[in-house]
This record gives sequence, C-alpha cells and structure tokens, in this order.
Amino acid sequence: MAKQLPFVFTGMAAGAALALLAAQIPFNAVAKSSGHAEEYRVLELFDDAFEQVRQNYVEKPDDNKLIENAINGMMAALGDSYYLDDKAESHTIACTAGTKGCPPDADVGLRFTIADGLPKIITAIDGSPAAKAGLMTGDIITTIDDQPLDGLTAYQISQMLGGEAGSKVNLIVARLGRDKPLNLTLTRDHITARSVRSQVQGGDIGYIRIVQFNNKTGDELKQAIDDIANAVPADKLKGYVIDLRNNPGGALDGAVAASDDFLQSGDIVSIGGRSAARAKPIPVKPSDLSHGKRVVVLINAGSAATAEVVAGALQDNHRATLIGTRTYGAGTVLTELSLGRGQGALRLATEQYFTPSGHPITAKGISPDIEVAQDAPDTAKSAVNVSGAKKPILQSYIPSDPSADKALNRAYAELRGTHAN
Repeated sequence: MAKQLPFVFTGMAAGAALALLAAQIPFNAVAKSSGHAEEYRVLELFDDAFEQVRQNYVEKPDDNKLIENAINGMMAALGDSYYLDDKAESHTIACTAGTKGCPPDADVGLRFTIADGLPKIITAIDGSPAAKAGLMTGDIITTIDDQPLDGLTAYQISQMLGGEAGSKVNLIVARLGRDKPLNLTLTRDHITARSVRSQVQGGDIGYIRIVQFNNKTGDELKQAIDDIANAVPADKLKGYVIDLRNNPGGALDGAVAASDDFLQSGDIVSIGGRSAARAKPIPVKPSDLSHGKRVVVLINAGSAATAEVVAGALQDNHRATLIGTRTYGAGTVLTELSLGRGQGALRLATEQYFTPSGHPITAKGISPDIEVAQDAPDTAKSAVNVSGAKKPILQSYIPSDPSADKALNRAYAELRGTHAN
C-alpha cells in the first residue's frame, strides 16, 4: 500500500529491472516481451557490469549488497527520493506506532535536500541547534563525525544527524565564497518549537510568525488572530504581516488551514505529477478570520515546501503582497512504494505542488511581488546570488535586530502607506 508524505528532510522501471536481475531473468527477454526495447537497452549495461563484478572481483561480493547500493545510487541521483532496506522500513513502521526501543527524536533542526550527491541545507528551524550555529540555506554538509557523505541517501544522513538529546555531532560545512569550510560541533536537542508566534507592532499591525506547519497550526493561528483583534481596535488595525521566512514547511493540513484563515474563495494548491493539467486542486474552505484586512507575507530562500504552498495561494488569489526574496522551490510529495515482502521500499517523489495559477513550485519557487534583500554580513553573503540583474536573489539571512530587517520594515511601511516610491 502506498503512503504519501511531503518531502523535506525533516526510476520505477529501473527498480523493476533490478528485481528481475536478482531473479536472473535476462534483460533482453524482458525487453522483447514488454515492447520497450529502447527503454530497457540501457539496463543491459548494468546487467553486464553486475555480472563482471560478480565473476571477476578479487573477492566474492555480496549480491544483495551490490543491488542495494545500486538502488541507493539511483535514489541519490534523484535528490528528493530515497530507499529504505527491509530493516529500516520495519523499524520506521514500528517507530511510527510508538514502539519501545525506537531511536530518540532529538536532532539539530535541519531541513535539507540532496544536490550533487551531498546534503544541501534548505533551512534551519528557528531556535534549533543548527540555527544557533548559523547554518544557512545553500550550505553544503560534506562530513558528519569524520564520515564523508558523498553518495549517501537523505535517509542515511538524517539518521546520522539524529541521536540522543544532549549528544554532540560534528559537521564540516562548505559555504560558497568561503575559502575554508566551517567546522561546527552541535548539541542535539528535541525540536518542539511552537508553530505560531504573534505580537502587536506599533499598536496598529499584527505580526504573526509561522515557524513550521503541523496539525496545531490552524488552531494556533486562529488564537493569534483573536489575540491581535482583542488588543487592537478594528478601525486602527492596518493589517497583518505573516512571516514565513526560513519556514521549512511541514504538514500540508496545517498549511491548508492557515490559507483558509485568510481566503474566501478559490483554490489553495493542486497536487499532481509532471503536468499541472491533471493535478487535483484543494479548494478553499472560507473563513478569512482576518476580516479582509490587508496581508503582507514575508518570504526568503529558507521558505520551503508547504510554506511555499501558503505563499503561492495568497499571492495567486490576490489576497496578499509577498515581500522578500525568492523561496527555495521544494515542492515534491513522496510516496512510499513497497518493493515486495522483505525487499524494503522506495520513498519516491511521485507528485508535486502547483499554485492555483498552475505554477510548479519544484525548483522554481515563489517570487515576491516586492523584492527586498537584506544587508548581509560578510559571513552570510554567500547565501546571496547577485550575478546578473535578471537572476532572482536567494537569501536566508534575517538580521537579529528588527530595526535592521529591511524586508520586515518594508512590510510595515506597505501596510501603513508610508513607503516612498
């Protein structure tokens, strides 16, 4: 049975061919019987290489290990998919059920993808060990505890980052533009940040920070809006700033609930395969708890996955002005596909998110209506892409001093009508 989950680390024909290889069925026979000779022709190369290794390698290899590594290599090349062997799959199922003996859920608070064989950071969660250490969007982790990561899957790397709360993990991190890598030691912790934080700014604007999406986001957001409405008279409230910067995403249900809170009609997102034409929309369930007040959404390169769903929904439905820099572009949905009893499973990106206008989020991200980049310090400037006037700025740096936060202050000015064009 297939299970679906959003991808953020938080080849089926080839897989079938590998299974056939294990059963020692000739590829050419399969190709002829299937009528897909061209598709299977390239797999004969793998068949030949596999047999050469089995017959001629200096030591007798483990056939199962060869096949497992081949599958891992194929998944690593895709970047957003990975393979679970039978032991890992069984352990994952057991831990989902809360069985005693599961590994602890402490980690460093990183969300990443695989790019060119190495983990590339999407974002570090607010307040997490990774955020406190200064890790940023676009950083590349090359080594964990002296072990090189080249070619490992997202699942293997996430297991290495996790561990007992209070235990330490050493990361070697490459940052574009720096001659020397960063050598960081982080202390693992339980990541239990609230989904929503809020405050009144200047007596006339409601500021709402959504850290990540979970099944409590809808309720927490409603409470935040109620608190602001109780603190500021309706005639004085200029509007809301929704801060989605460095939000790695999370539960789609939480993102849908958040979108509903600001919309009256339309669609929130469509989920489909390679084309938007057959994607299935998720319609708005009208609530608009903001009562039509103006909304500005802050985004940057650390906004990913379901955070991009919310930004795209409010932008395409003309409900909010987006300010900041382009989002990451992590819009795939994983489906868990069993490879048969005792053979493990693939967590394969089979679907992706499309905004209401049909714009694919994957790789393209969401562009702001008003681009505002931060004045980043030298240590963070590698996260900014400024080569070429037509290229989008990709930046995840947020100043710790709100008065120096250019995007935030532009949002306040937009709502108050004080920005000078």
